[in-house]
Amino acid sequence: VMPAWYDVKSLDLRQIEDEAGIRASQQQVEALIRREEARGIPASRIVLAGFSQGGAIALHTGLRYGTRLAGVLALSTYLPLPHTLATEASSPNTGLPIFMAHGSADSVIPLAQGAASRDWLEQHGYAVEWREYPMAHSVCAEEITDIGQWLLRVLTAGQQSLDLGGEL
Repeated sequence: VMPAWYDVKSLDLRQIEDEAGIRASQQQVEALIRREEARGIPASRIVLAGFSQGGAIALHTGLRYGTRLAGVLALSTYLPLPHTLATEASSPNTGLPIFMAHGSADSVIPLAQGAASRDWLEQHGYAVEWREYPMAHSVCAEEITDIGQWLLRVLTAGQQSLDLGGEL
């Protein structure tokens, strides 16, 4: 047992996934989103972000959450339980901005696994902004810069539309 967000039963990510653990983590993240909404933060201003397992949970939860989010930032990760997404996808989040980044030398979650998830998402209508960096299972300065630019675009795009709406 390797508990974190969910149990990793095999280093081969194509093996059976810990669906119960993934769904339990999804419920925890959804509770956090609802708590922020109760505090006055609209879901449309919330970005789910994570690295490795956290990125997998961000993707899994963000694409299924019932209210429109600002985006999903998924680093060095993959899409868990893709076979359930077709029936569980949230229509408000079908056009959700997604930023995925991966290291070309990642030996924990191979680049091919992340790219396969990106391809699956794109084939199912999701627009993914994809970046690759010459690194292992980590984060680099260039990636941090790209993340900052993406967050600025995603969060100000929503604010600009709110501002325009108020002027009309």
